[in-house]
Amino acid sequence: MFFHGELVLVILALTLDGQVHTGKIIGGHEAVPHSRPYMVLLERHIQDGKIKYCGGFLLNEDFVMTAAHCQARSYKVLLGVHDLSDKNGVQTIPVEQTFPRKDYNETNYKNDIMLLKLSSKAKFSDKVRPIALAGPGDGLQPKSCLVSGWGRTDENITYMSFKLMEVNVTLINNPHCALDNMYCSEGRIGPNHGDSGGPLVCEDGKAYGVVSNIFKPASGGPQINSYAKIPDYRSWVDLTMTYV
Repeated sequence: MFFHGELVLVILALTLDGQVHTGKIIGGHEAVPHSRPYMVLLERHIQDGKIKYCGGFLLNEDFVMTAAHCQARSYKVLLGVHDLSDKNGVQTIPVEQTFPRKDYNETNYKNDIMLLKLSSKAKFSDKVRPIALAGPGDGLQPKSCLVSGWGRTDENITYMSFKLMEVNVTLINNPHCALDNMYCSEGRIGPNHGDSGGPLVCEDGKAYGVVSNIFKPASGGPQINSYAKIPDYRSWVDLTMTYV
């Protein structure tokens, strides 16, 4: 995940090197194994030959959603993962096509959302299931939501977590976020490096957002965690998945 000040004050690394270490999402706890069967670990192959990671989530047999800033040369998705040291039941599927939003802005992370079409169909099981997406008809902004991922456990380390972690966040009203089609939470509790692209799941069990970036307001105050607002992109999502 990127960390930056208002309009990119400071930018750190997008994701991590291919190292893992036991830990937890910032301020969170280990998820019950396979209680989030929609979660995807996205293996990103970068131009220099390195492998880095983002999160993602399964929409149906053919498509995964993640963040547009997780673009890479090629990808594999890992489904059915909880503990990275346990490969039992894990499905590894290459990505056939990528569909980042064409209006994604890499400076302010507006429209930070991307669809990935799998090269073969995901096989549903008790460990692999899709998640429903929120749409414009789902009402007002939710308040209590959850994010999960295998990202860094602390800002001062360079390792991912072996196990899937999760944390509850409370969404806030923020003018900057509203203008950029984002939901936001504030404070250091929440997603960290390596959690980008994972889902923001709210009270009704639907995915409302995509973990995007963290910024610090120019006026001061706590850091803001932002999530691409899925209801604003539902028409694009539905059309893309229907006509590809």
